[in-house]
Amino acid sequence: MLFEIGRVCEKTAGKEAGKRCVVIDVIDQNYVLVDGDVKRRRVNISHLRPLDQVVKVEKGAKTANVKAALK
Repeated sequence: MLFEIGRVCEKTAGKEAGKRCVVIDVIDQNYVLVDGDVKRRRVNISHLRPLDQVVKVEKGAKTANVKAALK
């Protein structure tokens, strides 16, 4: 799957469009949980553009750990 845990993405829709985030959980085939430069929330994968970068985070990682991994 393209949206695995740790995949860095860019939001393409909403008020946080253009900001980077990290997938921290896969909810189902259409939704993932993201965190990072955006507020932690469930996001439709059609509103994300996956980037080539993958960071090492565990499932459900805390916000501080995700932000540290993004730097």
